[in-house]
Amino acid sequence: MKWIDLPPIWLICFSIMAGVQVKFYPLGLSFGGHWADFVGGILIGGGILLILLAVSEFRRHRTTIMPHRTPETLIQSGIFSRTRNPVYLGDVMVLAGLIIVFDAVLSLPLIPLFVWVLERRFVLPEEDRMRREFRLDWARYAHKTRRWL
Repeated sequence: MKWIDLPPIWLICFSIMAGVQVKFYPLGLSFGGHWADFVGGILIGGGILLILLAVSEFRRHRTTIMPHRTPETLIQSGIFSRTRNPVYLGDVMVLAGLIIVFDAVLSLPLIPLFVWVLERRFVLPEEDRMRREFRLDWARYAHKTRRWL
């Protein structure tokens, strides 16, 4: 059942919730016009780009991308020099972009809820494993690199 507890599955579930909200409970609210599609597209594209940059670093360092496993290497290069969680940040950007593109105004609270789920289910346990595995290297990295932005 661990395959169900993965960030992409959570992203799909939250996206479906936004889609259901706009289909059945739009309440006449709208982000309005083409600018919303543009902003949503930028967020989705930027999120996908962050995820792809992170995946390339995982591959380059030959370590696991699976969130419930301890990586063999502490990646501090590439996009990981800017944020400790580029994949999760990308997921949040994709969700925000989809909510805007769907015109799901009432689904905006799903974004902080999604961040909370990612932190509790993935970020904090991962950081605990990294702290135990990489000790001083992790402490230096965590001190110089922000968790999200």
